[in-house]
Amino acid sequence: MSDTAGQVQQGTVSNPYMVLLTVSVCTMLYSMTVTVVNVTLPQLQGSLSASPDQVAWIITLNVVGTAIVTPMTGWLTGKLGQRNLLLGCVGGFAIASFACATADSLAPMLGYRIAQGVFGGPIVPVSQALVLATFSDHRRAMAQSFFGMAVVAGMGLAPVVGGYVAEQYNWRAIFLLLVPVCVASMLMTMVFIRQGGRNADVKLDWTGFLSLSVAITCLQLLLDRGNSSGWFESGEILLYAGGLGLSAWVFIVHTLTYDQPFFNRELLRDRNYCVGLLLVCFYGMLNFTPITLLPPMLQSLHGYPDSLVGWLLAMRGLGMVVGFYIAGRMGHVDPRISMAIGFVLVGFSGLALAVVETNAVADWIAWASLLQGLGSGVLWVPVTTAAFSTLAPRLLPDGAAIFHLLRNVGQSIYIALSFIVVVRGSQVNYAELMPHLSVYNERLGFPWVTGMWNIDSAAGMKAIGGELSRQSQLIAFNNAFLLYSWTCFAVVPLVLFWRKGKQSD
Repeated sequence: MSDTAGQVQQGTVSNPYMVLLTVSVCTMLYSMTVTVVNVTLPQLQGSLSASPDQVAWIITLNVVGTAIVTPMTGWLTGKLGQRNLLLGCVGGFAIASFACATADSLAPMLGYRIAQGVFGGPIVPVSQALVLATFSDHRRAMAQSFFGMAVVAGMGLAPVVGGYVAEQYNWRAIFLLLVPVCVASMLMTMVFIRQGGRNADVKLDWTGFLSLSVAITCLQLLLDRGNSSGWFESGEILLYAGGLGLSAWVFIVHTLTYDQPFFNRELLRDRNYCVGLLLVCFYGMLNFTPITLLPPMLQSLHGYPDSLVGWLLAMRGLGMVVGFYIAGRMGHVDPRISMAIGFVLVGFSGLALAVVETNAVADWIAWASLLQGLGSGVLWVPVTTAAFSTLAPRLLPDGAAIFHLLRNVGQSIYIALSFIVVVRGSQVNYAELMPHLSVYNERLGFPWVTGMWNIDSAAGMKAIGGELSRQSQLIAFNNAFLLYSWTCFAVVPLVLFWRKGKQSD
């Protein structure tokens, strides 16, 4: 990937702000896909006849496709150039989005979602590298803040529009909404981005790329299929674990011994960049998990309509816009302080969601979502600034690709782990609560305890059993958000490892 380093500057135009606007719209296109799909997960589950953990694949496999292709950005840029790469990715993304609207079962939907991730993967690192190369140090924080706010505007608007459209029509319409945005992105790219970054001598380390891709795929399949397959009692899971271990070993050994490996070893010499990789991995874990867990929890357990769920997710987008603005104004503040504040705010939002009950009001969810968005917005700019603060400009394309790879991998892993907590926790909670539902439980003989439920009839027992299942799932969701909160607070000490320094040559 390193052969394309330093070429990104050739792709800019004389007006840097039009470059910023163009890449912001292109990146917004990809970010819209995440939130606009989450709000319709229950609809997709029913329409595609999928279980809760299977429908989660619609999100996680999209992220896997993104994670696999993202590190190829440097090589693709050298072969195609920034302009052609953006045009091809956005065009392919439009076709994949239209195909998603035509899916009538889970298998083709997963294939189309992987295609969305594959075409969307290079968009973010190319855009990020363009922003970093176009703006100098004193304007970089402002540019990053605007870049983030533009992306979040799409993330905030998508669930509102998507929830309303899905409620009025169906889930297929939300994928069709992405096509006009793709057309607008392609037109802006053709007008404002010049061709640049091509390098005929660029080569791709296929051994490193394929081994890393297999490792990421096996890890994701292991996490997604482990709970339903009995973990390591299943031959399928053992196969995934073996593939993960072998491919990871090949990738590590090859990276350490090959002259021009897929992962540029020179990146590891920059302390701040390495710390930034750890932080952005955790950022990916924490950023999208709430908007994946909230829709099924609110719609299945609380009976919220799609439109209301969309508005609640939009509150997170509003919080992120405010957070990005605050982060832009805090450009002169030590990034360690801003990062610590961001992680703490996100952690408190997790605690707020961990105490949600069956009769929770929408105002509480909105407040927690707003706080989560605020913390994420405050967090993103200093994490990005700190990671690239001392990295040599020639390493920016490679650095941006690996940076976003770790963000995507962290996101997919944590979403899968969260659904494991929910699905497994629901089963355990139900098993623990069920023995108390018995005619021998004297407390169930009092009318003020059972209310309208009659334990002496089959219908009454069925109603109580349904409520028991609902409470079991709610406890599992609360535990998932509690784990989310603990993760946020545990990451805070990592920010202390960042050190101030000058940018390398």
